Parts: sequence; structure tokens; C-alpha cells
Amino acid sequence: MATPVLVRPAEEHARASPGGLTSAEVERRRRAGGKQSPTPPTSRSYAKIVRDNLLTFINAVLFGLAIALIALGRTSDALISVGVVAVNIAVGLVQEIRAKRVLDRIAVLTRPRVTVVRDGLQQMIDPWEVVSGDLLVATAGDQIVADGVVVGNRVADVDESLLTGESDRAPKGNGDRVFAGTFCAGGTLEYVADHIGPESTANKLAASARAFRRVLTPLQHEINRVVRVSLAVVMLFEVLVALANALDRTSLVDSVRMAVVIAGLIPNGLFLAIAVAYAMSAVRIVGRGALVQQANAIESLSHVDVLCLDKTGTLTTNRFTGAQTLPSSGSDAEFRRVLGTYAASSSDSNRTMTALRTAFPEPPLPVEDEILFSSARKWSAVTLAEPAGARHYILGAPDVLKPHLRSGALLPEEAEQWASTGLRVLLLTRAPGQPQSDGDADADASLPYVLEPLGLVALCEELRPDAAQTLAEFAAVGVQLSLLSGDDPQTVAAVARQAGMSCGRLISGCESTQLDADELSETALNGGVFGRLAPDQKEKIISALRARGHYVAMIGDGVNDVPALKAANLAIAMESGTAVSRAVSDIVLLHDNFGSLPFALREGQRIRGGMHAILKLFLTRVLYMAMLIVMTAVVDIGFPFAPRQNALLTLLTVGIPTLALAAWARPMEPRQQSASVFGFVLPAACALAVMGMSVYMGYLLLVPLLHGQSAIEAISSTDLRSVAQTALTTASILCGLLLILFVQPHGESISSWRDMHWKHAALALVLTAGFTIIALVPRLRAMFELQPLTSADFILLALVAMVWAAGLQQLWRWDLLARLLGTSTRVQRVGT
Repeated sequence: MATPVLVRPAEEHARASPGGLTSAEVERRRRAGGKQSPTPPTSRSYAKIVRDNLLTFINAVLFGLAIALIALGRTSDALISVGVVAVNIAVGLVQEIRAKRVLDRIAVLTRPRVTVVRDGLQQMIDPWEVVSGDLLVATAGDQIVADGVVVGNRVADVDESLLTGESDRAPKGNGDRVFAGTFCAGGTLEYVADHIGPESTANKLAASARAFRRVLTPLQHEINRVVRVSLAVVMLFEVLVALANALDRTSLVDSVRMAVVIAGLIPNGLFLAIAVAYAMSAVRIVGRGALVQQANAIESLSHVDVLCLDKTGTLTTNRFTGAQTLPSSGSDAEFRRVLGTYAASSSDSNRTMTALRTAFPEPPLPVEDEILFSSARKWSAVTLAEPAGARHYILGAPDVLKPHLRSGALLPEEAEQWASTGLRVLLLTRAPGQPQSDGDADADASLPYVLEPLGLVALCEELRPDAAQTLAEFAAVGVQLSLLSGDDPQTVAAVARQAGMSCGRLISGCESTQLDADELSETALNGGVFGRLAPDQKEKIISALRARGHYVAMIGDGVNDVPALKAANLAIAMESGTAVSRAVSDIVLLHDNFGSLPFALREGQRIRGGMHAILKLFLTRVLYMAMLIVMTAVVDIGFPFAPRQNALLTLLTVGIPTLALAAWARPMEPRQQSASVFGFVLPAACALAVMGMSVYMGYLLLVPLLHGQSAIEAISSTDLRSVAQTALTTASILCGLLLILFVQPHGESISSWRDMHWKHAALALVLTAGFTIIALVPRLRAMFELQPLTSADFILLALVAMVWAAGLQQLWRWDLLARLLGTSTRVQRVGT
């Protein structure tokens, strides 16, 4: 049960007259601040979405870099940098605003209306128009919209599962408390509102959900580390180059150009690439019935190794199904006919009757008298006008009806066996007389002691479609499953077995308080089933699992699940759940569709595979550039690149290719480990640095010497340096395009030409053609500060690139760096 809250002073709700409050009293209480506050926001505000996407660490770095570039006189480069940030922000904003609009539409469609008695008349109003002291009426299916006290002699069953997680209905009568967020499941009750809006139990329990959660995935942490290290290297290089330029009295223009190239070492394109990958996956997954609220949610799912689920309303549909029958006498067909007639004739609308009507469709008979089901009695009764005369039937729990059976009547042993497996077991009996009740006080109805048993019927809770298959797919990839419910542990275990989950130790909420964090996590990992859990106990289990280094996802639907959802690495909510559970979640399962989760898992694996390939290309370029700058500085032969040349190199070797890799990525196998990033990057960057230094020095020194110039004259010649930079840029682009061939769509590296993916080869050819056009067209060539090269130069540089690629294959195959460093960074071939 939810924790009761203190009742307001008597003057706040003392008027519980049949006529309710008067219009004047309502207006007075509204002016006094008693008006119902609007329901909690269904999602974040637009301002908060913009703020969360704009004010991030990397955005601050890149905006600062743009300001620095403007101060250095490179406005065009600053605009390009800000443009990358703007595209990144726009992708995130479009995705999250789209999710907000969908959630808001869901909230409008599911918004309840409430019946209130004012001036002696019943009227329908919005929940936020309720004031303290209002007399409210709830019938079967109505939502309780405020905390209050039941008045009058009516009795009803209330579904409190969204607050407590318990599937059993709680009987409510005069003087009992009801809570906002619960539902009237059967009967009619009147209650006086005393705690409304933020003061209600549901709102207090969900208050923490209003603090937005943003959990970075391991991949995002890795990218942030790469950017931070790159930023530190860039700052160090900038200081060293600035000091060197001051000592050498280098012109301000050349110093600025060097600073721009060094600033380009920050791999800001990584964030655009991952934003595009997230957006493409979100588009794919929405068609499968899942709404992504956090851009990184799909990728986050691929890291999950423990999946925790609520039962009532999450794993189950809150309906019964799979009816089994066992007649005490006569045929099974006749017993089913009587059972179906009973259900069709009854006016009760609880889930038991709904299941019986579905399982045993029969035409109804006229009802002469009826006592509706009550959780206090655990039975209901109907007098049917049958052709042979009126007959009285009672349907209820076997243990309650057993003492009233006629002498000598016994129940089959199956009754206890079915009950022990978590099934809802009911006994249908016939009586010579109608049970007696005192008006509306149905809880006081009495039974005669001559009931004749007709048979047993067993119902099991209905699993959501695809739930069992989905859980099996998660278990197959090594994800541990655990049920955390507020329901009875035996019932939870029965549902777990029905879903194909292995059931270990059964733990109740009281027992869980006696276990420390290690014992809780160990029990959950060993298939433990938790029942009768309070919201804070669910949160404690999630936190214990995370403390042991597990990546935990939680699926829930109720207010009682909110603390656990917020504590998890990944929060998943059902569309039919409460607005607050949807608002705090990272993924919302539209139409409560479990079947979208396996597809989302594969999409997450696709993102990881693509981003590992992208990360390798970016890191290779950054490390290569840094090594080349250091090498040229040590030899003192001038700066290797001009800013526009560096921009062209970045665009063709990492800019366009990374977007293609994100689109072409294939899901990594569940247990497949991606080859070491640095096992790919270090050999490639070192080989590139050697190649680049050789080409630059060859064109800057060797070629001029062949024409009779001295080394000093060659180094000091601006034209020769520009030619050497052009040759270096050309060779670097050709090698960078060849590098694309060695990265598979799922992120694995290859060490053989025959293992290449045809899409990568096609992309490399297209980009090579594009660069050729730039190199041959004078206006385009001038735009990127390139000098004209001869056909012999292009052939020579192409051969250099081919030799470099062959040498790189040998480095990977021989694993030379691993042998030198004493580590194992061998890049595995696909399929080995």
C-alpha cells in the first residue's frame, strides 16, 4: 500500500453533504489557493530541451574555439566550426522535440475527467478544477484524481497497482483513504478530496522525476575523453608553436595559419557523426513502435547486461487469460456453459468477469438479483431467471466458499495445485437460496451453508504480446533478467515462469530490507524474484546492481516505478503507464509493444559498430597530424599544411566517410568484441607519418636538389614549400581514402583486400574522382591553396599510397607494435 498522508484540518473538507460544495464555496477556496494544480508535465519544456542540448561541455569548447578563430582573423573557419555545432544541436533538438510532441498528444488522449457534486448536482470537470473539500464520485473504470476519504455506505474495489505494484484490488468503504493515480475497478464510491496537486501521494512519490536525467553511455564517455585529450594536445601545441614563432619572428599571418591548422586537430566531427547515427536509428525504431526521448537511448540499450522489469501493467496486460476448467460433476461443456452464462449475465466489469466472458461466450439471462464482487468478501452472486425457474449461483475464492459447501462435498486437489502456481482459482457453486445482503453494505452479505460445487476455473495473468519472445532474445545474448514487483512473490514467480524466465529465490519486500547491497545484486543476478517491494526498495536493488558495475535497464509503467526508472542507466516506460513514468523515461514503448526492443538492441549494436569505425578514422587523422607537426618542427623544415588544405583533407578523409559509415553500419554480433581501436590507429598513424614526412621532405629537398638548388634555398622558397604542401595533401588524401577500405561496416578492421566491402570501395572511388576534379580545375584548386602537379607527380603519389597500404597490411599482420610494446593489439580478420 502507498504510504498514507496526513489529512488536512477538519475545516478543509468537513462539508461532505450529499449536495457537495456550493459554487460560492468553490470560488472562495480557489481564491484561497485550494485549486487543483495542473498535472505534472508530460515531458520536458521546450526551453529545457534547448538548454540541455545547447549547454554541454563540448559545445562550450567549440563555441570558445570559434571565438578564438574570429579573434585570430579566421572568420570563415569560425563559421564552419559553429556550423558543425549547429547541425549537431539541430539533430538533437528535432529528435527530442518530436518525442515531446508525441508524448503530449498521448497525455491529451489519456487525460481523465472527473465527476464532482456541486450545488447538489453531478457535473464533469477537468482534474485541475478540483478544490479541497470537493465531493467526488468514481464508478468502475474512473481514475481517482485526488487523495481523499471515502464517505457514505457504498463499497468499491480500487486498483492501486500504479502506486503499489500490487495487482489485487483493495476494497474501500466509509472512512478509508483513496489516492490520486489509482482507479475504481468495481462498484461506486464517493470521496472528499483533501490532498490535491503537489500535495497528493502520487505527486510526492513522483516529485524526483521532475529532475531531468541524462546518462552518458560508455561510447559517449569514450568520445568525450578523446576530445578532452585532443583539446589538451591542441592547447600544448598552440603554446609551443606560439613560442617558436615569437623566437623565429614569424609573421602574424603565418602564425595565425598555423594556429588554425593545429585547432583542426580537435575531432569535433565526432559529435556530428554520433548525432547523425542516433537520429537515423531513432527514425528506424519509431516505425517499430518505440519512441526515443533521449538521443543516446538506443545505443545505451546495447550496453545493458541486466534488465529489470515491473510485472503488473508492464510484463502483464492487467487481464486474465488461458482459462482452465475442472467440473465437479457432469460434463465440462455443461460447466463451461453455466460459467459463460453467469459471466454474460453479471453486471460486474472487473477483469475476472471480462476474462470469463471472453473465454466462454454465452448469451445472458435475465438477472433477478445480484451481489457484486468485493475484495472483502472474495465472492459474487447472481440469481438467474432460467427456463426451469430462478437459480442462485455464487462464484468466489475456493478457500472462502469451502466452509459453506454442503456436507460431504469436497474440492479437487487441483485447486491447491493451481493456486500454488500463481493462477487465479475460482469456485462456481449453486445454492438453494439467494445470499442475503443489507442494502448497499455488500461487504456484510452472508452465504448459506448448503452450497453445491459445480466446478473450478483457473485464470492466469495475460502476458503482453511478444514479451516472452523478447525476454528470450535478451537472455540469449547474455542479459540477466529480474522481476521487481509490488505483487505477491508467488504470483510474480508464476508470471516469470509463464514468460520463460528462470526463477531463483523468492524475496519479499520485508526480506529485502535485511539484505545488503551485495546480497541484493547477487540475488537479482541469480534469477531472484522480488515481490511486495516498495518504490524505494526497487530503487535500492537497481542502485546495488549499478554499484557492482552492471549496466541496468528498467521497464516500468507506474508511479511506484519512477525511483527505479531514474536510478537505472536506461529507463523504458509503457505508453499506457502514468504520465510521470513516460516523462522520466529514455524510451517509450508505443502501444506497449515489447517486440520493438530486440530491433532497438540491434540498432544499438549498429551504432556501436559504426562509431568504432568512425572513431578509428578520426583518431588516425588526429594522431597522424600531431606526429607530422612534431616531426617537421624537429627537423625545422616549415609547417606541413595550409588551413584550406587541412580543411579539404578533413572533409574527404573523415567528414564525408564518417556519415557514410554511420549509415552503412551493421549490427555487431552480441558477443563479438570489436578489435582494439588503438591496434588499428597506432600502426596506421605511424605509417602515415613516415609516408607524409618522406613525401614532404622529398618534394621540399630532394626534387629541388635534382634541379641544382641548395637545401637552404628550397626551404626558404615559398613556391617550393607550397608545391611540397600540395604533394603532401594529395598523398595524405589518397592514403586516407585507402584507409576507408580497411574498416568494415560493423567496425572491425580487415587485413586482406578480398575482405573489403564494396560500398567502401565505391565511396573511395567517388571521393578520389572528386579530389581529381578539384586538383585539375584551376578555380577549385586555388580555393584550397593547391599548386598544379604534373601527371608524373600524380602517378608517383598514387604509387606511394599503394606502397603505404601494402606496408600497413604487413604491420597489422605481423603485429609489430604489439611485439615492441609487449601487448596484444592484433587486429582480427573477420570470421577468425
